[in-house]
Amino acid sequence: MSAFRLCAQRLPGLRSFPKQPASAITQKLAVSPSPPSRAQLLNAARLSPRPQLRAFSASARVSHGHVDPPKPGEELYVTFVDKEGEEHKIAVNAGDNLLDVAQAHDLEMEGACGGSCACSTCHVIVTDQKYYDQMPEPDDDENDMLDLAFGLTETSRLGCQVKMTKELDGMVVKLPSMTRNLQASDFK
Repeated sequence: MSAFRLCAQRLPGLRSFPKQPASAITQKLAVSPSPPSRAQLLNAARLSPRPQLRAFSASARVSHGHVDPPKPGEELYVTFVDKEGEEHKIAVNAGDNLLDVAQAHDLEMEGACGGSCACSTCHVIVTDQKYYDQMPEPDDDENDMLDLAFGLTETSRLGCQVKMTKELDGMVVKLPSMTRNLQASDFK
């Protein structure tokens, strides 16, 4: 344990001074087997150079759910059929997943796990078998979550796992009438 920490524990008043890096203070003090006196510590703290003020920083903007509009000529289209049967044709970029697209356009797709393939609340039903066949096979994690989905069909997928490609341009997906969210709400 550094001499500064040892003395800070014994001298509670020391904590009211601006914190200095322990190395700056111990350099000012002669390291000896006995702890320095309060006067030595206060003098060392006053003589230590002030720490650099940190510049304000912020985290990068969260990109989940953020979908940029496609550039002209690069649009792919996907149509969502909502629970009421209303169609929403949306222009998307290649690589966008259906969960992010639906959330960016305020469609009712929950995505409780944030797109990490740990729930079934982004369940969609691909209406045309030819588009379903163009998609990569669902992996084991997706299949496990699909087993929990309400209204499972042969062409069901999780929206977070379906990335748009040129082969999927024009695809129509139906949102199921309900979802199952198995998250425990009474967790303490």
